[in-house]
Amino acid sequence: MTDSTKDIEALIEQMAKLPGLGPRSARRAVLHLIKKRNRALVPLAESMRVVAETARECLNCGNIGTSDICEICASEKRRNGELCVVEDVADLWAMERAGVFKGRYHVLGGTLSALDAIGPEELRIPKLLDRVESEEVSEVILALNATVDGQTTAHYIADQLEVRAKITSLAQGVPVGGELDYLDDGTISAALRARKAI
Repeated sequence: MTDSTKDIEALIEQMAKLPGLGPRSARRAVLHLIKKRNRALVPLAESMRVVAETARECLNCGNIGTSDICEICASEKRRNGELCVVEDVADLWAMERAGVFKGRYHVLGGTLSALDAIGPEELRIPKLLDRVESEEVSEVILALNATVDGQTTAHYIADQLEVRAKITSLAQGVPVGGELDYLDDGTISAALRARKAI
């Protein structure tokens, strides 16, 4: 690496750390951005600067936005007693893209995992239990990934909430081992409509 390309190589290394981008894809992306500097690179850099300064986690549900309480939690229209529990923000956004759920969300921040020493306290499970009580939640929809850890987490939450609210989970359409962020909108819609009691 020469001094003349040091900064470019550093950018390629940073881009290669992003999900879905390896070193070759990152190199192509950086070269494209440089060639389209005024139309692509400069606006991207400005957007990244703004997001770095303004993005924050919703204090209530864990969604990502630009205020302490996200638009979904702040909306009175979404206060219908339904609370959809998801593993991470990407799953929340996938559910919102489907456009069929009109309640509120709770982002756990992961799943229970004995191998990784992740217990309920490392996730937002205690906050979930508090919300079910304080927000008069009538139904908790467990929209967790159909993985071993996801299902273990769903059963743990169902046990904790069994007398406090109706507990349902996504049904048909979500393949075993599948993750919500990779599913199409139609599959998510079908799974949400066909949810079942646990």
